Amino acid sequence: MFSSFTTSVGRLVAIATIGFWAASAAAAPVGPFAGFGGAWSGLGQVHLANGTKESLHCRATYKVGADGRTMHQSLRCASDSYKFELTSDIESQGNQISGRWSESTRRLAGKLTGQASLGRLNVLVQGDVLNAEVTLVSQGDRQTVTISSPGSQLSGAAISLRRS
Repeated sequence: MFSSFTTSVGRLVAIATIGFWAASAAAAPVGPFAGFGGAWSGLGQVHLANGTKESLHCRATYKVGADGRTMHQSLRCASDSYKFELTSDIESQGNQISGRWSESTRRLAGKLTGQASLGRLNVLVQGDVLNAEVTLVSQGDRQTVTISSPGSQLSGAAISLRRS
């Protein structure tokens, strides 16, 4: 009798564990934006067109849609004399991404296109007065953001973030 009770309890625990795992897996977004969701903060360096480099303090928030195919990004960085506030809304079609971006401190906006793979986005940002290449790589609780924009006031930036 004790043996059948133990076996029944063991089966219930196994079923509950599998059910919990399946529910957790269903709740986590899949797709190219998996791993980006949440709040991030960290440090970086901005390279200005005049040749100066300044340390940055940055915060980022990523909201990944329930289907894993959309993402809203907010990235705010500031140094002693420079700051930028970038937001973007991105959608994926397979590994192709597209969307809109805006930078509120300079009132800039435009479109973005690129490629996505799990944990990595390679993005071309285009606007009337700003074109840039942006790479975002997310691995576990660490993320890097690299911006390259030769010919603009912000010629580049390298940012390292950790999940908050």
